[in-house]
Amino acid sequence: MEIKVLGTGCAKCKTLEKNTRDAAAELGIEADVKKVEDIMEIMGYGVSRTPAIMIGNKIVVAGKAPSTEEIKKILTQNQ
Repeated sequence: MEIKVLGTGCAKCKTLEKNTRDAAAELGIEADVKKVEDIMEIMGYGVSRTPAIMIGNKIVVAGKAPSTEEIKKILTQNQ
């Protein structure tokens, strides 16, 4: 599973990256988690509010940093 964590490096963005990695590990999902900090690249995905999570080519979270448990539900729904 390809997951991109979109955010410019703020505290919420870092929390979201950690929670995403933790959620994938707890579920045993083999995930390629990449952090995207370039604002032009982020805008190219159509995201105007960060942090955000992109699974494949779909934005599944924008403008908030869900808990690890919430992200586990999102990952399960988007496998």
